[in-house]
Amino acid sequence: MKSRLIAAMIVPSLLAVAPAAAQDRPVLTVYAGDYVASEWGPGPQIKAGFEAFCDCELRFVTGDILPRILMEGEGTQADIVFGLNTDVTARARSSGLFAPHGQDTSDMSLPVEWTDPIFLPYNWGETAFIYDETRLENPPASFAELLEAPDDLKIVIQDPRASISGLALLLWVKGIYGEDAPDAWAKLAPKVLTVTRGWSESYGMFTEGEADMVLSYTTSPAYHIAAEEDLTKKAAIFPEGHYFMTELAAQLASTDQPELAQQFMDWILTPEFQATIPLANWSLPAKLPQDDWPEVMRDLPRPEKTLFYDEAEAEALRQPALDEWLRAFSR
Repeated sequence: MKSRLIAAMIVPSLLAVAPAAAQDRPVLTVYAGDYVASEWGPGPQIKAGFEAFCDCELRFVTGDILPRILMEGEGTQADIVFGLNTDVTARARSSGLFAPHGQDTSDMSLPVEWTDPIFLPYNWGETAFIYDETRLENPPASFAELLEAPDDLKIVIQDPRASISGLALLLWVKGIYGEDAPDAWAKLAPKVLTVTRGWSESYGMFTEGEADMVLSYTTSPAYHIAAEEDLTKKAAIFPEGHYFMTELAAQLASTDQPELAQQFMDWILTPEFQATIPLANWSLPAKLPQDDWPEVMRDLPRPEKTLFYDEAEAEALRQPALDEWLRAFSR
């Protein structure tokens, strides 16, 4: 979802990206994905916007969020986590480390109903394969056509063991093909040029012309249109449906800044925060009427069918789907 469109330029690190706070200002520590705190990501706008009225210092610490939180446990320095998704929240919830967000989610601009009291959506989108129409004149018009395409069609995808988009692809294939997913993987595997650890590596290979298609999101072309005036990047929209993803924030029960953490959670669903999402996170806002989206987002082709597993379903399917994927790619 993603200002990850530019995150290929960023070297991941567990890095605090804020100056030291003044002694008399409280610090809110937010664990987030690497792309968030880059100068191209939504972090700088989020930091400036929140600090404008919180009388505090917002400090991003970037890296692989969930493993670090689970390792640190109740001793974590995080007050907020920013960037989880529903395919991993079952493991996060079972830790008991998170507190209720306290928000009314009855009027969200999501294609699914949201009732989770712990994890709060701030953006959403759907997985998709992106292509460049100047390099691929006849892209697959369906997932079935993608599977039957010649093996010289070269695709790059992400590793589901390390990437949330890679895991989403597993669940996307499972949602369409069910018990026939192993056959689908057997057909897709010969077309996969490489499997990268993360999204940014894949997308960088695609933009450098090394692959015909890349696993990304339906919103990815918006970046090229708005930032580069490039209309050649398209999402292949499939009638079988596309897998829904939302990025989530949550507050830690162990925070030593509970009022500040709650203030941040309150701010996430405000129009001010939500307005930063489309053109900084290159995704769709979780609570903003479509009429208020930037034109580039309103005009993007969107799938008519949304596929989605709740966290219990996703967790139950994760290992079987991963085993099917590993068998296909170990041949």
